[in-house]
Amino acid sequence: MDINGWHAQRRARKEDELLSARRPDTRFSVAEDISPMHEMFIGGFQVPRPPVPSHSYPHFAQPPPSPIPPTPPPKDAILTQPGYQPGFYQAQTQQPPPPHFQPQPDFPPQHGGYQYQPGYHYQPGTQSTTTPTQLTQLSAVERSQALRIARMDPHLQFMVGPLLRYDTVDEFGIWHGAAMIVTADSGSIYEPHPTLTYEWDPDQTSHYTAQARSFDLGQHPADPHSTILSTNPNGYSNNYMRPPSSNVTKEVVPGQEIHVYGGPGGTFTFWRFLIQISLGPHEMNISYSINSGQKLDFYVPGLSQNMRWATYSCNGFSAGVNQDDFCGPGFKSGYDPVWMDLLAKHNETPFHALVGGGDQLYCDSLMREPELQRWITMKPDEKLRYPLTDEIASTIDRFYFNHYCQCFRRGAFARANSSIPMMNMCDDHDIIDGFGSYPNDLQKSPVFQRVGIKGYFYFLLFQCFINPDFDGYSEEPGRHWCKSLIIGNQGPFVQARSHSFLAYLGPQCRILLLDCRGERSKEHVCSRGQYDTVFSRLDKLPSNVQHLIVQLGIPIAYPRMVFLETALDSKLNPLVAISRAGSLGLSGFVNKFNAEPELLDDLNDHWTARIHKKERNNFIERSQNFALRKRIRVTFVSGDVHCAAVGVLKTLRQKGRQELAPQMDYRYMVNIVTSAIVNTPPPNAVIGMVSSLATKVHKTMHYCETDETMIPLFENEPNGQPRKQRFIMGRRNWCAVYWDQRTEGITFDIRVEKEKGRGETAGYTVHVPPPAWPKPNRDR
Repeated sequence: MDINGWHAQRRARKEDELLSARRPDTRFSVAEDISPMHEMFIGGFQVPRPPVPSHSYPHFAQPPPSPIPPTPPPKDAILTQPGYQPGFYQAQTQQPPPPHFQPQPDFPPQHGGYQYQPGYHYQPGTQSTTTPTQLTQLSAVERSQALRIARMDPHLQFMVGPLLRYDTVDEFGIWHGAAMIVTADSGSIYEPHPTLTYEWDPDQTSHYTAQARSFDLGQHPADPHSTILSTNPNGYSNNYMRPPSSNVTKEVVPGQEIHVYGGPGGTFTFWRFLIQISLGPHEMNISYSINSGQKLDFYVPGLSQNMRWATYSCNGFSAGVNQDDFCGPGFKSGYDPVWMDLLAKHNETPFHALVGGGDQLYCDSLMREPELQRWITMKPDEKLRYPLTDEIASTIDRFYFNHYCQCFRRGAFARANSSIPMMNMCDDHDIIDGFGSYPNDLQKSPVFQRVGIKGYFYFLLFQCFINPDFDGYSEEPGRHWCKSLIIGNQGPFVQARSHSFLAYLGPQCRILLLDCRGERSKEHVCSRGQYDTVFSRLDKLPSNVQHLIVQLGIPIAYPRMVFLETALDSKLNPLVAISRAGSLGLSGFVNKFNAEPELLDDLNDHWTARIHKKERNNFIERSQNFALRKRIRVTFVSGDVHCAAVGVLKTLRQKGRQELAPQMDYRYMVNIVTSAIVNTPPPNAVIGMVSSLATKVHKTMHYCETDETMIPLFENEPNGQPRKQRFIMGRRNWCAVYWDQRTEGITFDIRVEKEKGRGETAGYTVHVPPPAWPKPNRDR
């Protein structure tokens, strides 16, 4: 819910005005565009350089800070480029200095290398931090190997990537996933086609410790631009723990050309690499590289292990929010601090999956593209009739392509999505603010429908590595690469079928990512047919499954704001009339699309909105019946609201009776709300209002013996001070999820930012018990 305050709205309007003019030559002066990545940006942050004057040694000059990459060199200058940035566990490297350059003693340890341990086998391409002094103790061959740059052969010029995606584990214990890159055709060599090499040692046990961070953070413990990374959570590479066994497995897979985008900057190819790994008795580290370039890595669980995973939402700033307000000392961007905290936890105990709960990026700035300004400034009825021009169509394509490349290669987020396999589901901002919750006539208008079609297409392409035109819609075994996919019906506004996912999180756990945008309209979140298809797949879950996590973009158990919804929806609301007239500086009170109140689409988006009340109750009842029948605990995970909270659905306590214990209650369903990892929380007044509504008694589902409430989880501030608003936490956050082997329950650790922009969090834990109620007789 984007309630960012009056000052943010005013700033956004001023920025819009600056972006709406053409130059005298009729060309637009501003449009979101992006260049190919410099090699040092691949996999995360840029490589630190020694502080050598740029006029002396141009190749040591500091490049501009991320997320703006430098213009790539000509294709014939590839061999003179510095080495590209490795992944999260890989050391940062640099081009060896010229022979006459002498490092000074006070230089920080910025040379990549490996920690020399006699008797251990060195593997080129996996590097760990060391100092120049340590390097001098090695032989010439060892120094050469330590500083050697892993270059892709043939060379590829990246726009974004590599990105990792987790799909599922099949009944044979095979882990399925994929990697994806986007390359600039003009700067890449495709003879032969790109390949991905991945390898693992099934006999090599992964060891890690939480005693220290895995990276040397220099002057400030959260400065991503002074980071020197080692190759595993211990600070030394798994490859040097002992010599590799004879069972090391290596696979080489070719890239699939799943899409080509053509725009003003040329043509760009999407390459997908399918990954399959036979899980072993214990957790394994998987290293991978593209075209024999720098190695990156990720982790897969043991065959009998339930996964550790992290979830987040709202990975961007709303219009008018000043990101510098969230940029603490040492950081270059307000996007990075909380992501750096997640990466630090990943470094201590690696996550096996990273679940994006919606709004993985904010595409609202599409409406700032200059070519769309004429349409934006039209009256609502004129917008409905305005035709889709070739210029507008190409602008929409250009925006989504460039915006995804920019966001998915930015700072700490890029580090995460190249080292923790992603599982993503879209919410409105992945397409456009409020998409699916506007009136049908606007949603079906030529320009707005093009936004929906392309927004959903690029969500599937960049976040799920799916192109329906290439992959089709078949769910028959072996026909679609994505085995977790549940294909729904044709959406009314996206010209595609909905894509939900049911994936393995361990022997006892599954996760359902329910597509609440593909078939959405103002009248319903999901169609009846979509529910039938999803529950039909859920009914086939094996008997050993105890927990089902249901990821919903919008919270399903959350305080209502019916009074505000009623006021904003009223035609008699004087603020609406004044805002539509642009009077009193209140034009920001209504949205740009149809001049309805700005917050009304947010309220209509919610499961608890009046228009969705019946559908919500039916969905909850159906989930309860499933839980009882299959003896599976259902837990919801949501985002969207820029707050942390925990709602609870449970059996209604009858007068004179004791409340049913959670482990015995099949209606006991927790809704973990974790939002936002980047965006600003709502103003304190809004937090206070929502908190006051959290204690309100809702009788909505008393007819089916269901009560709902909120857990007062936030008794104290992250610094330990007591707080009054116990139900809602208005700070940036994310959530780590762990299997409790002792109780067979699941622990959700909501990590809340201690101090804005500082990159450190405090944990608030919720334990979800396993099911202990008996199965109905017919299912025993």
